[in-house]
Amino acid sequence: MSKAVSTGVNAVTAADVAAAAERIADDIERTPVADSHTLSAVAGADIVVKFENLQFTASFKDRGAANKLRQLTDDERSCGVIALSAGNHAQGVAYHAGRLGIPATIVMPTSAPFAKVANTEALGADVVQAGATFAEAAETADRLAVERGLTWVHPYDDPAVIAGQGTVGIELLDDLDDLDAILVPVGGGGLIAGIATWVKAHRPHVEIVGVQTETYPGMVAALDGRDLAPSKADTIADGIAVKQPGSLTVPIVRDLVDDVIAVAETTIERSISLFLEIEKTVAEGAGAAGLAALLEHPDRWRGKRVALVLTGGNIDTRVLASVLLREMAHSGRITSLRIAVSDTPGQLAPLVAAIASAGANVVEIEHRRLFDPISARATNIDVMLETRDRRHAERVVEAIEAKGYRVVHSDMG
Repeated sequence: MSKAVSTGVNAVTAADVAAAAERIADDIERTPVADSHTLSAVAGADIVVKFENLQFTASFKDRGAANKLRQLTDDERSCGVIALSAGNHAQGVAYHAGRLGIPATIVMPTSAPFAKVANTEALGADVVQAGATFAEAAETADRLAVERGLTWVHPYDDPAVIAGQGTVGIELLDDLDDLDAILVPVGGGGLIAGIATWVKAHRPHVEIVGVQTETYPGMVAALDGRDLAPSKADTIADGIAVKQPGSLTVPIVRDLVDDVIAVAETTIERSISLFLEIEKTVAEGAGAAGLAALLEHPDRWRGKRVALVLTGGNIDTRVLASVLLREMAHSGRITSLRIAVSDTPGQLAPLVAAIASAGANVVEIEHRRLFDPISARATNIDVMLETRDRRHAERVVEAIEAKGYRVVHSDMG
């Protein structure tokens, strides 16, 4: 993929961001900003959320794609554009290219999820799958760009894309007078570079902090002058799983952003769950990174007015279900017990009655007679229960044991 070359001077100005806002006003949603009193109570800060998951493609990527495409020459429009992506950038480019009548080719590795391929094709793009990895797919994309005369739309390392993403900052300052900090998920750095360009030009006292997953701290490493070690680790925050941030974005971030931190995968998972349970909104892993930072560092922003940029809501439904169930387990709302009983008729009914009397709900139940090292006259019963919290789960165990049963193993998160 072609990369921009840093000139040593920040590639985007506040004037560029303002021009982008005017240019794409009819192309994107002016997403709402809302106070979250419950999240504020959980995290200890005065939280407002910027809902970029309400863009048409459910991601802030619409902004940069629209601004880039709006500035193409007539020849570039007629030849078409190309992008390398299996995520939000692919859908943003496909959607806005389709709206503007620009042919779009999106190259994805063969490992790209079927749903993302189908969604991008449905938006009108020509999807080319090539190579098992992004590096291999990039070789195909470079070749197609040359052969077909296509214009690259880079996901973050392009001045037009950065300026488009920066329009988030304009809306935040327009909507919020009393803002102390903005927490921004960071992958390649296009979004935070654009936001910082605008915000620091108009309210330099507002703290801007980038948030990455500990699995892919590419921007943290770049700011420290280190190369990020190759990683093939899985992450819930695939939208910010970028190994190498941009040559244009890193200087802007170094110049204008106050800090970039990394958070744990488990905290991101908890944040996804909190967004759904409290705000009734779907956040993908990358989109929940800002809230994760608040949860891990409550003292840093305690009592301050903090804006969280919820960057996107494109998360696989199976993954979302897994995250929610895992969070229920971690918080003690799903409890697993193994109970030893005599393998004789009538043992199960009083056990279930004891569980019911303690106010728990049986989710799953299984007899284990064959593989456990127990007497042939005994059996273990594995029970998965829904409970209110960890203390309630403990009371359920007490109620079971009060009836004479022996709990041989418990997992309460």
